[in-house]
Order: sequence, then structure tokens, then C-alpha cells
Amino acid sequence: MDTLRTDLSRFDAAIVDLDGTMVDTLGDFAEALNRMLRDLELPPVAPAAIERMVGKGSEHLILSALAHVGAPAPAALFDRAWERYQHHYLEINGRYSAAYPGVVEGLKALRARGLRLACLTNKPTSFAKPLLAAKGLNGFFEQVFGGDAFERKKPDPLPLLKTCEALGTVPSRTLMVGDSSNDARAARAAGCPVVLVTYGYNHGEPVRGVDADGFVESLADLAAA
Repeated sequence: MDTLRTDLSRFDAAIVDLDGTMVDTLGDFAEALNRMLRDLELPPVAPAAIERMVGKGSEHLILSALAHVGAPAPAALFDRAWERYQHHYLEINGRYSAAYPGVVEGLKALRARGLRLACLTNKPTSFAKPLLAAKGLNGFFEQVFGGDAFERKKPDPLPLLKTCEALGTVPSRTLMVGDSSNDARAARAAGCPVVLVTYGYNHGEPVRGVDADGFVESLADLAAA
């Protein structure tokens, strides 16, 4: 870890992102999106393109994919696309994804330090909870909030502030662990310190260019902090 080394004692809780932070879900996204596009008689989208679209919620992901493949009037197609995407994602959720190395070790280290944990993701809650269960990660978290849990999504600070309320902690003593500028911007606005992993989905941009308090190659690095 670049910073915050030996300093986890100043936190009471941690809020952890899901896609790109704990679980590599690019395969799930690609499978569900391409099944959706096939239903709409549209061409497929490559995983490399999908990776740049991930992180701002399912609505943004679907509209971006429709625009990418040249769909006429993506907004007019959205309701049908969302219905097909939700159908396929719930069917394949977790089958084409895997937890990143070091995730379990990192979560255990945070819990061993006495930190209360919440998962906060822009993924719909109905997708997030089964995925955590499928990967054996659900038992680490007191709270799980998806992108539909609050009025606004990350990078707005509201989800972090509401998650802090649910945990009974103050933002300054709540560490945000994520993988993108979305997480960092939300944390900065909410007043939470933030550490980013270096391997996730940062909209195609180098993650080390993001304003964060530290970077880790693996969540297991938190065990050394």
C-alpha cells in the first residue's frame, strides 16, 4: 500500500465497492449484454469496450452498449433492453466472474482490526446480493447497498453518507475501498479517506492518476497495513 500504512487503527468501518474491487465481473457483463443485444437483433460488443462502460450503474451500461453498436434511438430502446438485460443477468449472475486474489484475506484483515464492513456498489441490489453469496463474500458485510438503494449513485456522496449512517460511523473514520474515480470522487465529497485497487475498471483511464489516499495491488495488502 502506498499510504495509510500501519494506520488502519484510525478507522471504525470500511465501505467496499464490488465490481472491479472484489469481483472481476467483466465476463458476466459481456454475457448478459450480448444476450440482450442478440434479443434486440443488434451486433455484439467486445469485452474490452464493455470494460470502459462499467461503474456508473446498469442504466449507463445499457445505454452505452446500445450507442456503441449503433442502435437507432438508444433511449427509445431502453425499457426493452433493460428487461432483457435483467432477465439474462439474473440467470447468469456469477457464472462468468471470479473474486480477485487476496479479497478474502483483505476482508478478514479489516474484520480482524474490528472494522465494521458494508458493500456499496452501483450494481442493482438484486444483482449484488446473490453475487456476493455466490462468491462466499456475503458473510463479511453488515450492510449491502446497490445503485438502486438511494436517490443517487456514486460519484455522488449521498450513498456513502447514507452507508455511514447505516453503520453508525462518521465519514472521517470510514475508509472507502474501490477501483475507480467514481469511488474516489464520492469519497472525497463525503469526507471519507479512500484507497483504490490498481486492477479494476476505471473507465479506461490509469487509476494512479486518480486523487486517492493510497493504492493497493491486492486487498490482501490491507493485512500488512
